[in-house]
Amino acid sequence: MAPDTPADTSASPRADDRAALRAALNQAPPLVGHDVVTSDLALAEAVRRHASDDVLDSLTPVGREAGSAEAREHGLLANQHEPTLVNYDRYGSRVDRVDFHPSWHWLMERAVGHGLAAAPWEQETSGTTEHAHVRRAAGFVAWSQTEPGHGCPISMTYASVPALRADDTLAKEWTPLLASLSYDPRSLPATEKLGALAGMGMTEKQGGSDVRANVTVARPTSVDGEYTLHGHKWFTSAPMNDVFLVLAQAPHGLTCFVLPRVLPDGSRNRLDVVRLKDKLGNRSNASSELEFDGTLVHRLGEEGRGVRTIIEMVAATRLDCVLGSTSLMRKAVAEASWHVAHRSAFGGLLADKPLMQNVVADLAVESEAATALAIRLAAAVDHADDPAEAAFRRLALPLAKFWVCKRTPGMVAEALECLGGNGYVEESGLPLLYREAPLNSVWEGSGNVNALDVLRALGREPEALDAWITEVGLARGGDPRLDRAIDTTLELLGTLMGSPDQLEGSARRLAGRMAAVLQGALLVRFAPAEVADVFCASRLGTGHDGTYGMLDGGDLRAIVERTTPVL
Repeated sequence: MAPDTPADTSASPRADDRAALRAALNQAPPLVGHDVVTSDLALAEAVRRHASDDVLDSLTPVGREAGSAEAREHGLLANQHEPTLVNYDRYGSRVDRVDFHPSWHWLMERAVGHGLAAAPWEQETSGTTEHAHVRRAAGFVAWSQTEPGHGCPISMTYASVPALRADDTLAKEWTPLLASLSYDPRSLPATEKLGALAGMGMTEKQGGSDVRANVTVARPTSVDGEYTLHGHKWFTSAPMNDVFLVLAQAPHGLTCFVLPRVLPDGSRNRLDVVRLKDKLGNRSNASSELEFDGTLVHRLGEEGRGVRTIIEMVAATRLDCVLGSTSLMRKAVAEASWHVAHRSAFGGLLADKPLMQNVVADLAVESEAATALAIRLAAAVDHADDPAEAAFRRLALPLAKFWVCKRTPGMVAEALECLGGNGYVEESGLPLLYREAPLNSVWEGSGNVNALDVLRALGREPEALDAWITEVGLARGGDPRLDRAIDTTLELLGTLMGSPDQLEGSARRLAGRMAAVLQGALLVRFAPAEVADVFCASRLGTGHDGTYGMLDGGDLRAIVERTTPVL
């Protein structure tokens, strides 16, 4: 080699070259350090609308903690370290214990402490908190964005109280513990607990949603109201909860029972956990199969009226399915809008690219429509003594459960795609949301079950349809596309009601149309004009095929800016 020829250094790059190679350039920073409630303008506005500024201000602690880096880390850890079942202790004694990672307990402690379990029912009764259910619903939407799995035991605890009211004695025994702000995971009798959690067992192997096909038998003991159970439950979430509402066949038919996990003397009730379910998502939460063999329970309500007794718990858990799906939607669009606001490609920010604006704006409108409907339903719970509100909830709840939960998987998948390959990586958190997205459409009645429930409400309770007509009618004149959609939906309803042989087969089409019209009416009345305009043009027209990012006009930049979190 000639003396003046430069040496080849390609095999040993300089230190500054290595640093440049390893620098994380053009990457969005983590979405942490923000108030999850106030940065969600649709949620904050819904709380003000149905409650007050004071209620919104009271959500600051849960909003800030939900947006913290610590909460994000605990949410990931709770899913990476799944619960484990311990059937026997070292001495061979049956214990049926489920062990959780410390991050699960961290999340549960804060969810209970923020009043997201059964606290609203006590606050409602005492009058200490106005709009308790709206406050709790907004908090549930915000806090579930940390990690959705632990929302299951929180939801069932919230939902158990209305059903327990069928028996004054049992309600007085359990409600104060379920409404407590203290998380107490210890296995102790109720009298020694600082707080309690509830679960529910309805489905069995041979029946699924057809709970009247249950074969578990309840045999009366010599004690009034006490029975022993003999049988199984195919799907019971959170087997470490303190008390469960279960269905079984008593001498006079299907009946609801209260099942404590620990008996008053401190001994273990005969609640055998066969195995934990290996699920698609919701992996932080322990869902189980149970067997009963002499399990002690107390009757709740009359024999033979089990479905009627437990239906209020089902209704409340369905509300939480809507809230949970709304939470997944908001978390997904928040991550997507945050990413495109910080990621550049093809010479500019993704958020400035017309096609990306179209996609994110479409996702944002979907999320806002879900939020408006979810909080409106919570407001109906706050006014449950109003017959009109009760009738509205009777029909709007299965409509929302069907539609919002059914829309979530596709929406989350599209949000994941906004992050490209980054969205497919576990560290982003989007795969967790994607696995969780189908769950709420399956639990507490699948899409078909809820669509059929819509038909039952329409057929048996004319006041429910009147309430829907009144609600959407409040928006008449606000947008001609909504007005036409209301009219065509009523025409469809009339046609189907006049053709009973076609009614069941068209139940999904009818439920989806009624739900979308209801969402449109709420947005026309309360959302910014650009949001309502895009919703009515896309969801209530004839050209929308369900693919996100195919909006035709509208102030898309304003919608994207509205939905992007601000630190």
